[in-house]
Amino acid sequence: MTYARANAAQRGLRRLGASRPGSWLFARTLHHIDRPVHRITHGRHTFASLVSGLPVVMLTTTGARSGRPRSVPVLGLPTVDGLAVIASNYGQDHHPAWCHNLRTNPRGHVRVDGVPRPFHAREAEGDERARIWRAALEVYPGFARYQPRAADRRIAVFVLDRVDIGA
Repeated sequence: MTYARANAAQRGLRRLGASRPGSWLFARTLHHIDRPVHRITHGRHTFASLVSGLPVVMLTTTGARSGRPRSVPVLGLPTVDGLAVIASNYGQDHHPAWCHNLRTNPRGHVRVDGVPRPFHAREAEGDERARIWRAALEVYPGFARYQPRAADRRIAVFVLDRVDIGA
């Protein structure tokens, strides 16, 4: 759902999430609320997806140091290039842990509408990254506010290419 098609409450929550205080609050609390809602709805929703109308998915990567599975709710953007995820980390000056995990081990799975899908991640660059970034801004304009706050890092954009189970 694009920002323009969201209702007033959803647009308000998206604006709050883009603000410094909202980013600070959501970065520290939202995943604690999203996980139980995700379990209760059998992987179909997170709290964030229900109240904001954003396409939140559960991304599972392999920990770069631990080697253990790590699951985190992220905005999953369906694009012409495939399902994209953006490592904005609410505009913090460091990448989220899942970004490091994908760079170390690009295989994982993502749960979309309750269905797990295996993927191989690749970092988008050039025209593809620019196209995905523009599409992301149509859904969540807050990304534009995150980039200047992200300090010297460039926010990474990943495409999760679906893989066959036997691959």
